[in-house]
Parts: sequence; C-alpha cells; structure tokens
Amino acid sequence: MDRNHYRFLARWWLPAPPTAVYRALERAEDYPRWWRQVREVTPIDDTAGVVRIRSLLPYDMTFTAREVRRDPHAGVLEIRMSGDLDGWARWTLTPDGTGTLARYEQVVDVNKPLLRRFAVPGRPVFRANHRLMMRAGRRGLTAYLRTV
Repeated sequence: MDRNHYRFLARWWLPAPPTAVYRALERAEDYPRWWRQVREVTPIDDTAGVVRIRSLLPYDMTFTAREVRRDPHAGVLEIRMSGDLDGWARWTLTPDGTGTLARYEQVVDVNKPLLRRFAVPGRPVFRANHRLMMRAGRRGLTAYLRTV
C-alpha cells in the first residue's frame, strides 16, 4: 500500500430534491459560501479552477480541478485533481425519500511535501481531518439549500 494514497467515501442525506442539490454542487465557485474549509475557488476557464482548502490542521492544500463529467440526468459530477492532490472526486446524487442522498467518492495521491514526510504517523490524523471537513461541508450545504 502506498502510504500517500487515500480513498474516501462520504454519504450525505440532504433535505432537498436532487435537482436543487445538483445545482448547488455544480457551482464550485460558490463552495466557499457554504463550506468554510473550501477557502477559495479561482476559475481558470469554463471547466477548471484552482481550489484552496484548509480544514482543522494548519496547512492549506491547493489543486487544479478539471471537470471530467457533468451529467445532471444521472446526477453525477466528477473532477480530476492535480497539484497537492492528484486523483479524482465524484458526486453521485440519488433521490431518497423527501431529499437526496449525495455520495462523495475521492481517490487521491498526496503530493504536498509536508504531508508526505509525515505520511505514516500522520495518516490517522489526516483521515480524521478529512472527516471533519466533510461533516462541516454537509452541515454547510444543508443550511445553504434552505436559503436557495
């Protein structure tokens, strides 16, 4: 196993229909409005941007996100990432009762030198940091969806 390779999976139940959730998630430039750990999204063109994130731990991660798939009918948004993180991330949305189940999958290799240096002892902390970021994202998106 590569100690700098990570796979993440999160499932968010959201109190809004899939179309509303999809509209919110496809506007990456708005993520900093509702997801405090997404510090900045700077568009490069219509399908790419530079993203800067920071969760509880005192380090920023910056990567270029490039759209790979945008399929509103299937409820899928997928990006490729390069920079401090190399890999991909995908949202898949499905109706669930009166709301939406948002499945977030991410498979990445960490390139940031500091994180690579502490890969073995830091791995549990890095994973916990990611869980905290995802929890805050779900809460932020839930609140945001109530306002749109």
